[in-house]
Amino acid sequence: MTTIRILSYNVHACVGIDKHMSPERIAKVIESCRPDVVALQEIDVGRPRSGRIDQARILADLLGMDAHFHPSTRIGPDEHYGDAILTSLPYTMKKMDVLPGFHDRIKVEPRGALWASVDVGGVDVQVVNTHLGVWPHEQMLQLSTLLGPDWLGHPECRDPVVFLGDFNAPPGLAPYRRLASEFIDVQKAWGERKAKPTFPGRLPALRIDHVWLRGRARIRNVEVVRTPLARVASDHLPLVVDLDFGAHTTLSDRDTRVGAA
Repeated sequence: MTTIRILSYNVHACVGIDKHMSPERIAKVIESCRPDVVALQEIDVGRPRSGRIDQARILADLLGMDAHFHPSTRIGPDEHYGDAILTSLPYTMKKMDVLPGFHDRIKVEPRGALWASVDVGGVDVQVVNTHLGVWPHEQMLQLSTLLGPDWLGHPECRDPVVFLGDFNAPPGLAPYRRLASEFIDVQKAWGERKAKPTFPGRLPALRIDHVWLRGRARIRNVEVVRTPLARVASDHLPLVVDLDFGAHTTLSDRDTRVGAA
């Protein structure tokens, strides 16, 4: 099998727009999509506000997946907040770290990223999940690190690469344009008119959650999940893509490689 379904989802600490905290509800939204790899942002582990539970582990158990969580924020020894990669496929964690930002100067959240190498039918697919800051200058600083030699520019971060998460950067802004110069925006490649916003969940207006692709793959499907449950479970909607990394595929039915006419 060289085709996988990848889901990116900012789960807002499993708190829905109704203010109700429910990992079980988030798990139902994810399960309905039947993904092979899940990239999650805004996960609570051991925080009093969410009952000190390990949300990454609970979601993984409910979905029958393995989970790897990385805290971008640590409050004391036990209270953590960050991002996670869940999968049922064989994988190796390559790197996890906090990103540079403005949190040491002004009161903003620290941000982080995780990089996993996932075995997709014998193809090593590099999956990098991140959640960038909200200020464009901070985002550019964070992207400089992520695109540099320790992350996406690392010799072991060979194509194909899926770079996804909550970038807080809609099309048109400098951080988006920076990424578009090196990666394929999977939503746009699937069909620009079909590209849908992901935030806020109830009445989405902004396309800030992205799946970026570097290397060759066939895009089989792209969907922003707008079911009634998804529209209440978090303040973001999940973004789901099907990618085929078979040896003789192209990006889509038309050639959409970076730099192609």
